[in-house]
Amino acid sequence: MTAPRSLPKVLGLPDLVLFTVSAILLLDTLAASASIGASSLFWWLFLGAVFMLPIGLITAELGTTYPEEGGIYVWIRRGLGHHWAARAVWAYWVNTAIWLPSIYILFAGVFSRLFDVDLSLNAQIAIGVALAWLTALLDILGLKIGKWVPNLGALFKMVIFTVLIVAGWNYGRAHGFANPINAQAFIPEWKEGLRYVPAIVYGMVGFELVCAASGEIKHPARDVPASVLVSGVLVLAFYVLSTAGILAAIPAGDINIVEGLIDTLALFFGETPGGSFIVLLLGVGALYTFFSNGATWAMGCNRATAEAAVEGQLPSLFAIRHPKHGGPIGAAILMGLVCTTVLLLYGRIATSNSDLFWSLFSFSAAIFMMPYIAVSIAFFRLRLKDAQTPRPFRAPGGLVGAALYATLCAITLAFAIALFMYVPGEGLQRPTIIGVIVVLLIGEALIRLGMVEHRLRRRSPDRDG
Repeated sequence: MTAPRSLPKVLGLPDLVLFTVSAILLLDTLAASASIGASSLFWWLFLGAVFMLPIGLITAELGTTYPEEGGIYVWIRRGLGHHWAARAVWAYWVNTAIWLPSIYILFAGVFSRLFDVDLSLNAQIAIGVALAWLTALLDILGLKIGKWVPNLGALFKMVIFTVLIVAGWNYGRAHGFANPINAQAFIPEWKEGLRYVPAIVYGMVGFELVCAASGEIKHPARDVPASVLVSGVLVLAFYVLSTAGILAAIPAGDINIVEGLIDTLALFFGETPGGSFIVLLLGVGALYTFFSNGATWAMGCNRATAEAAVEGQLPSLFAIRHPKHGGPIGAAILMGLVCTTVLLLYGRIATSNSDLFWSLFSFSAAIFMMPYIAVSIAFFRLRLKDAQTPRPFRAPGGLVGAALYATLCAITLAFAIALFMYVPGEGLQRPTIIGVIVVLLIGEALIRLGMVEHRLRRRSPDRDG
C-alpha cells in the first residue's frame, strides 16, 4: 500500500515551469482582484515584493535541499516534527478537496454563460461531481500521463492572459478606459481592497506544489530554482497586465466574480468579424484551464498526503499508490468523495453560482494558507538546526535574510487568513470560522487514527513470529 521504491523520473524543467504556472496563474481570482479597481495593480506589485518573492526563495531552497517525494510534508517534518507536518498536510489536502468544488462550479457558471444555456444549480453541481471524478482518474494514472493536463492548461492560460493584455489596451485606445488608470487610482482603497487582498495572496502560492512530486523530477537541484524564477516572472507579469486589460473594458463595480472573463472577452471581440467564434474559442480554453488548475493541485496535494500516510501520520487509505505508475489511488479517491459530499451539501444552502463559488473559496482558502505559515517557520528552523546539509540553492542574506523572508511570509499569510474570517464592512464570517474549526478537528482525529494503525502494523510481525 505504500509508494513504489523507485518512482519514474518524468518531470523536466519545461514540465516544472508549466506545472507551476498552471498551479499559480488563476483566471478565477483574476476577476475578483480586478473588481477592486486600479488599486489592485498596486496590491499585485506590493504583495509580489513582500510575499511572492520571499515564498519563491524559500521554496527554491527547500526544494533543492530536500528533494524528496512529499514536498512540504517532508520540509515541515524535518523542521517542526511529524505531528505538525501531518497537520499541515491535512490542511493542504482538505483545502484542495473543498476548493475543487468551487472551481468546478465556476466551470459550470462560465459554461452556462458561454453557451447561453440556463443551467439550474443542480445541473451545475452535477457537472462539478463529474469533473471531480475525472480529476481523480487522471491522478491515479500517474504523472507520465497526468502531467500533460497542467502543461496544456498553462499554455492555454498564457494565451488567454496575453489576449486580455493586448485586446484590453486596444479597447482602451479605441473606446476610452472604463476605469481610470492613473497615479491617483493606483493608490490603494483600503475598505474595498482589504476584502479582496486575500484573493491576491491566494493567487501567489503554489511554487512548492510540484515539489510534492520531487521523487519524479529528473534534476531537482538544477531545475527547481530555475522553474521558480521563470514561473514567478511570468505569473506576476500576466497578473498585473491582464488585470489592467479587464479594467480597460468593464467598470470595477460591474465585474462579476464568476462570469467576468466571458463579459470581458465579449466586449473585446463582440463587434469584430468572427468575434463570437473568437469568444467561444477562448472561452472553451478557459474552461479547460479551470479543470486543469484543479487537476494540478490534486496531483500535488495527493502525493504529499500519501507520503504522510506512508509514515503513519494519516490513515493507511491515503497511502495506497498505483503499483506501476505511482499514482496516489487512495488519496485521489478520498478527495473525489469529499468533493462530491461538499458539492451536495453546499448545493442545499447556496442561492447562486456566485454565492456557492465565494462560500467555498473563502472557506477553503482560510485553511489553505495555514500550511505555508508552517513552511516559513520550518525554513528558518532548518537554517539553524540543519545548517550542515548542502544547499544547492541558498536564499540570499544569511540568517538575517532567512528570518526576514520567513517573517514576511508568515505575517502576510496570517493577515490574509484573518481577512477571510473577518471581512471589513461585513464582520465575522461565522460559517467560515466554524468550518475551519470542524475541519481541523477532523484532521486531529485522522492523525490519531493513522498513528494507531501504524503502531498496530509495526507490532503485527512480532505477534506472527
